[in-house]
Amino acid sequence: MNSAQAIEAFLNALWLEFGLSDNTLAAYGSDLKQFAVWLKHKELPAADDTDVRGFLASQRQAGISSRSAARKLSCLKRFYGYLLREAKIAADPTQLIDAPQLGRYLPGSLSENDVEALLLAPEIASTLGFRDRAMLEILYATGLRVSELVGLSFSQVNFRQGCLRVIGKGDKERLVPVGEEAIEWVERYISGARQALLAGRQSDYLFVTARGGAMTRQAFWHIIKRYAKQAGIDKHLSPHTLRHAFATHLLNHGADLRVVQLLLGHSDLSTTQIYTHIAQQRLKELHRQHHPRG
Repeated sequence: MNSAQAIEAFLNALWLEFGLSDNTLAAYGSDLKQFAVWLKHKELPAADDTDVRGFLASQRQAGISSRSAARKLSCLKRFYGYLLREAKIAADPTQLIDAPQLGRYLPGSLSENDVEALLLAPEIASTLGFRDRAMLEILYATGLRVSELVGLSFSQVNFRQGCLRVIGKGDKERLVPVGEEAIEWVERYISGARQALLAGRQSDYLFVTARGGAMTRQAFWHIIKRYAKQAGIDKHLSPHTLRHAFATHLLNHGADLRVVQLLLGHSDLSTTQIYTHIAQQRLKELHRQHHPRG
């Protein structure tokens, strides 16, 4: 089995067994192809632990972070674990290689005042500005991933029940409630700005571009950055900034962690627990500011 065959078999197995998204499979494939190129004249199934250590060392020398190195090693461990189970190799070359120690990653978030300023930034007198306001309202009201937001179809919105039927990572479906204010913005967008943007054309997508097509994640990310600058928000932002704010603000106001887990579509509670650290930091700040002995 050569490198290309091994990668294809591995990715097919991941898709069949776990239903991973195309983006996740593409990331695995990219890491494995990078290792295959580094190996040059040796096929992936023939690699040993020295090869793996050498590859990871070369990546660190090239300047990748510990987190990225850990991700690449995790990919290799999963790949060689699969080959071992399928009896394609006699030993796992990654078995004795430990992942680098990582600090706990705390995603950046916005204060409630920051979010309010961001939501007010679009100029709703224009069709694009009204669309953007509706998108921001939905994003903050639901905690969707940006990819889930731009991929929303008309049929996924239930106005009567006030919820969205979201297809998340691994094609897992979840129902997410939407507040009355966000629903109102979407209804006004559909009856006004959306019709103007489509100009008689048809589209299954809820949020459309000036050309009537679907918006990309990258395009909406640029929109968020532009409005953050307009709102005077001088903080590091990520495409998931409003998702992080959604989770943090829910916990700050007493929401149960498992409820937040379901709303975010996390399969593992440990992924959601990162937000409790942000909420605790906020509580400490409030204590220091307002307690006489803080």
